[in-house]
Amino acid sequence: MTGMATAPTAADIEAIARAELARIPEPLRQHVRDVVIRIEEFCDAEIEREMEIDTPFDLLGLYQGTSLSQKSVADVAYDLDRIFLYRRPILDYWCESGEPLDHIVRHVLIHEIGHHFGFSDDDMEHIEEDADR
Repeated sequence: MTGMATAPTAADIEAIARAELARIPEPLRQHVRDVVIRIEEFCDAEIEREMEIDTPFDLLGLYQGTSLSQKSVADVAYDLDRIFLYRRPILDYWCESGEPLDHIVRHVLIHEIGHHFGFSDDDMEHIEEDADR
């Protein structure tokens, strides 16, 4: 994604996310088949208030739903599980960090999939630290 004359579109981000999702091992991917991935410009004002963030640029992605660790076969699904990827904050981070865009999208996507599996931010931070060692 280098050498682009214009900023990547929502469709570009979605294509990257789909390609990165396809790289996740099948035993894990089978548990996210029904999770909807949506690309939005920013989170909405309600999410911004709930999460107590100063600016919508602080949130690159969000998982909304019931994590697998909290689901029961007896539960009635009232809403879809969704992963939101926020295009503008992702692009802002991309410009600031110089990291490849596909790496950023993959990181955010996997982080939100972690929430789907029931991992907290602290859990995932520890997993990443262990992997870096």
